[in-house]
Amino acid sequence: MGRHSLPDDSAPARTGARRGARPRAFVLATGLVLTIAAGTVVALDSGLLPFGGPCDGEAIRLDVAASPDIAPAIKAVAKSAREEATRTDGRCLDVKVTARAAHEIADAFGQRPVDPEFQVWIPDSSLWVDRVGAERGTPLSAAGTIASSPVALGAVPQAAKSLGWPAKTYTWTELTRATASGDALHLGVADPSRSATGLLSLARISAANTKETPDRAAADTRTAATARLLNQRVADGDGQAMATLPRDGSGAEQGNPRRNQALLLSEQAAFAHNTHADDGPDLDLLYPEDGTARLDYPYTLVDNNETGPEQSRAATRFMTLLSEPAGQRTLRRHGFRAADGEADPKVVKAAGGRAPQPYSADPAEPPTVKQLQALMGMWTITVQSARLSTVVDASASMGAPAPGHNGRSRMDLAKNSLLQALTTFTSDDEIGLWKFATTLDGDKDYVELSPTERLGGRDKDGSSHRDALAGAFRALAPEPQGATGLYDTTLAAYEEARSTYASGKFNALVIVTDGTNDDVHGIGLDALVGELEKLSDPKRPVPLIALAIGPQADTSALNRIVKPTGGSTHLVSDPSQIHQVMLKAIMAAGSNGPH
Repeated sequence: MGRHSLPDDSAPARTGARRGARPRAFVLATGLVLTIAAGTVVALDSGLLPFGGPCDGEAIRLDVAASPDIAPAIKAVAKSAREEATRTDGRCLDVKVTARAAHEIADAFGQRPVDPEFQVWIPDSSLWVDRVGAERGTPLSAAGTIASSPVALGAVPQAAKSLGWPAKTYTWTELTRATASGDALHLGVADPSRSATGLLSLARISAANTKETPDRAAADTRTAATARLLNQRVADGDGQAMATLPRDGSGAEQGNPRRNQALLLSEQAAFAHNTHADDGPDLDLLYPEDGTARLDYPYTLVDNNETGPEQSRAATRFMTLLSEPAGQRTLRRHGFRAADGEADPKVVKAAGGRAPQPYSADPAEPPTVKQLQALMGMWTITVQSARLSTVVDASASMGAPAPGHNGRSRMDLAKNSLLQALTTFTSDDEIGLWKFATTLDGDKDYVELSPTERLGGRDKDGSSHRDALAGAFRALAPEPQGATGLYDTTLAAYEEARSTYASGKFNALVIVTDGTNDDVHGIGLDALVGELEKLSDPKRPVPLIALAIGPQADTSALNRIVKPTGGSTHLVSDPSQIHQVMLKAIMAAGSNGPH
């Protein structure tokens, strides 16, 4: 049985913005308070929110999707609302709460059009909401934060003692280095592509490496190395990660090589583990001294044309219940902090936190959407290893100036961006480079500039393949008389990528182009799509990732070309951002199946 007891109903949570919180969080929190206050006053004046009394007649139904960790608390508040006959628009409020993993909802909402089955979504982190917004998916409105929980490292007592807990404190880099190296202690983490806890932990590790190592390439290399270590003990999701802890205190369980003695997890997850009788040895928490990541549980309204004003007011009413003292006490009983992140001593103690661990310190500034996209791309290519054939358009149009870049050409920006992408790959990744225009090699529209080989390998002249490839990128230049031989090049490059498929790696073909096919003597679009359908093999997938630069790129044709391969087309309005779009596309393709 856990050594901690559930905290009782403590004083109402303090409202307002945390000192040092980022402005966006303050604006949202303030807007939420004002919206709730104004809406409640109007509703009371209009008789829309009567309290008490039996629920007779038709109720107003509200469907809420919530992250599995917070869903039980949300259900408890919804149950109380039914039992107390809480009303909205003169009718009882009937809230149905469904526990759904945040990444699953984000994947669904990231596609348009979508007919959402929920009017409210409460994921564990606003990063999912931001991701849907970046993908221009289902319109969402984050109304405010209802709870929070910092991310820390939980360890079973023996492991915590070996780390000097609670007296010794660590930075993120020190903590992961101490727990991820050697065989004495196994550190687990949830898959960053499926877990906000895993992704935010990786972001903090990356930020710490960047701070300690100003050289970007060196910092990225250190982060990639840590990602490889973490991947050795990665679990599909937060629940699966918790299941890897020892089931009891026996020597057999503690020494089981399949068990983890430490996990990167939220304070609330440790609280839930410690306060359940059959969850094995309690955890002690170590909080990084250079700023924790934080889950922030945004109350998110799903924009839906079919949502009427009564349901919209019901959503606001339920948000009010979650923000009121009774709702906040319910959330704390389930191990959550208030929205402002202020530490609750009873929650911290039950979760395994002790002074002088910095459990009350402000969280670090959250990463941006672009930073997270780059991290996910790095994670995908780092933990799987990649074999990428890169094909770059060298037609004359690539010499055109890019708007907003002081006359610099599309090609200049494209190759600089590709060089940035190169820094995120490891020595075990295999990357090559072709360029294409028209009739570059006799009747062929393409030429190989650098073979697809290990970046850590040596070329014939003795230089590393990474250095040789970087030189090939820098030497890229538009062909003054070159047109766009897209279709013949695509078929040849795909045939080459399929014939050199590397098992156990993420294989892909990346084509960068700014135009439409100009080779009237080559293969046609219908024939090309037919050939790609024949070449594609789901058991040995090679997704084709097309990066379309500027408005002249033929995205319609590219969409048809990539479809048989399981790939994707991405419009790049600014060539200097190719590396970010490329890593995002690799992330998406890398999560779609076996490699």
